[in-house]
Amino acid sequence: MAAVCAMSAGCGPKSPAYPDAATLRTIISDETTVVSSQQGRLQGFLDGDVYTFLGIPYAKAERFMPPQSPDKFEGIRMCRTYGPKAPQGETLNYRDLSSDYDFAFQFVYEPMDEKNCLVLNVWSKGINDAAKRPVFVWFHGGGFSSGSGHDLPCYEGRALAQTGDVVVVTLNHRLNVLGYTDLRGLGGKYAESVNLGQQDLVKALEWIHENIAAFGGDPGNVTIGGQSGGGGKVSNTLAMPSASGLFQKAIVQSGSNMPFQDNETSIAFGLAFAKELGVTPGHTDKMNTFTYEELVAASRRASAKSGGRGFGGALPTLDGKIIVEEPIAPELSRNVPMLVGTNLYEFSYNAAKPETTLDEARAKLVERFGDASKADQYIEEYKAAFPYMEPRDLLCTDFFFRPGAVAQVNAKSAQKAAPVYNFLFAWKPEGSDVGASHGMELPFMFHNIDLQREMTRASEKAYKLSDLMSASWISFFRTGNPNVQGLPEWEAYTEENGAVMFFDNTCHLEHHHDDALLKYQTNRMF
Repeated sequence: MAAVCAMSAGCGPKSPAYPDAATLRTIISDETTVVSSQQGRLQGFLDGDVYTFLGIPYAKAERFMPPQSPDKFEGIRMCRTYGPKAPQGETLNYRDLSSDYDFAFQFVYEPMDEKNCLVLNVWSKGINDAAKRPVFVWFHGGGFSSGSGHDLPCYEGRALAQTGDVVVVTLNHRLNVLGYTDLRGLGGKYAESVNLGQQDLVKALEWIHENIAAFGGDPGNVTIGGQSGGGGKVSNTLAMPSASGLFQKAIVQSGSNMPFQDNETSIAFGLAFAKELGVTPGHTDKMNTFTYEELVAASRRASAKSGGRGFGGALPTLDGKIIVEEPIAPELSRNVPMLVGTNLYEFSYNAAKPETTLDEARAKLVERFGDASKADQYIEEYKAAFPYMEPRDLLCTDFFFRPGAVAQVNAKSAQKAAPVYNFLFAWKPEGSDVGASHGMELPFMFHNIDLQREMTRASEKAYKLSDLMSASWISFFRTGNPNVQGLPEWEAYTEENGAVMFFDNTCHLEHHHDDALLKYQTNRMF
């Protein structure tokens, strides 16, 4: 297939993404930065040549209830600061931040608010202009229990909007006990209280469908994407009838095998959780009187008593109504093109130092496999799959997310409908312990090398790869095809061709490169 140009002018973004001080216009807010939504008039600001709207309410919700459309208002609502994130536990709260991981990711620590967390952010080069730009909607990571649409610096959508002339949307939604506890067993008003975090995402997509044209976007050309838990949320959304028609393309990054729970387990856990609070069917009036901390404590007690059943109310449920199919390649979304991939290291980034020798790596493999001949066989097969390997790669390469991605692309391609493209992000900052870890690709595809330079080192090689990778993502937003000039021809994946695009200092396409290695897959993080 022929390469396509990612931009209306030129064939790729240029780095750095931000203009220099001489060309950067003053940030302004006036009548030229106002759009009309179905709820009322919203005012953002102009950042250079990108219109920016932050903290827009897309829904409202009572505790443990499905989301509703936000209230209408009079006058102009200022949307110039990020809104609060959903309440969440310790994952991103303050802790010892001395590790290389924390230094690289530079998480943003934000206020939390249960009542006002259903907000989204929009970046666009034009508003009120009927331009019909492609729309990219980002579902944040953090499993189903933590994170936000602003908790990483690289989530800012300005660079993609500017370089690709696309509309970028990030958002927050309910999480953990408030977003995924199943209370259907209580009956009454809680009859639809399942997968509430997923229902929030669909409500956001509905808001986008109804309002994004005012921001210069095309409601008929929407791509949803996410990484880690966000990738799992994308897969879940593919299996939601309520989301059908609200998006046309989907991207799953390092999230193909996110877990979910069955109906019986989900309902049983919800009832056990309610019992810990002294709430029973027919007597639910005090459910809104508990603090968030009391809800979390009750969820943990219920989970402990059930041997971990229900995962503390922090997993989506295959309930048959909200999510109707196993979220891998739902028939419901067979005509949705997909982009699916993982990173070389994922959570194994700290398994070995860059200076690890082959002898040191082999010794650890012998210990791991319990057999020297098996370790040697693994090394030979690894060399065949990754001829340019470093010794530490033998210990760090991921065998958790990659098999899940392969299963997803196999299932998707077997539908013989819309194409699916597979990638492996293998770029590693020189001398870094972090390596091609979980989330390392984010500043590259968001074209935000500058904003995450603790991770990327803002090197010339990083900028070069970011130009190419972000252009490929932008092309996919536009057409459902990630091919761009400068990238080798990227074949759509089939189980027969096993095509995988490697994103590294030299990008290349491989076929069935790791078939032999996948037999070593394991759920353990080495």
